Amino acid sequence: MESRIERICVEKGLKMTGQRRVIARVLSEAIDHPDVEELYRRAAALDRRISIATVYRTVRLLEERGILERRDFGGGRARYEPTEHGRHYHLIDIDTGRVIEFEDREQERLMEQIAARLGFEPVSTRLEIYGRRRGTRAAPRPAAQDEETQAAEGLPR
Repeated sequence: MESRIERICVEKGLKMTGQRRVIARVLSEAIDHPDVEELYRRAAALDRRISIATVYRTVRLLEERGILERRDFGGGRARYEPTEHGRHYHLIDIDTGRVIEFEDREQERLMEQIAARLGFEPVSTRLEIYGRRRGTRAAPRPAAQDEETQAAEGLPR
C-alpha cells in the first residue's frame, strides 16, 4: 500500500527506489516535524541499508519538487512536513522545542483583511508564534520526543 507522500512522488514522476519508499512512508506517518537525523533513525529502523546521505538526498529532492516544506523553528536544525499538510499554523515552545499545530479561521480572516487593505490578495500565509507557557519554565527536551509524547497524550499537534 502506497503512503501519501509516495503517491505524490509517483504522480510527480519521481523514480521510487525501495529506500525512497521507506523514507516517504516514514514522512507520511510522522505526527511531528522531524529533522533529517530523526528521519534517518526512523527509516534505518525499517531498513538498515539506508544511509544518512540517502535521507539527505531524498529530503532535498522532495523539497525541490514541492513535496516537503522545510521549517526552521530554531534550535539550529531544519525540520520537515508535507507541503499538502493543509492550512495550519505553529506555536513553538522556546523552552522545550515542542511544536503545536493549530488552525484558526479568525486569524486567516484577519490576514486576508490586512492584505486587502494594503491592496493585495494573499497567495500563501505562514504564522509561527514563539512562546513560553505562562508561569512555568520547563527543562528542555528533544523536540522529536516531545512531539511524540504530545501525540501519545492526545494533545493537539
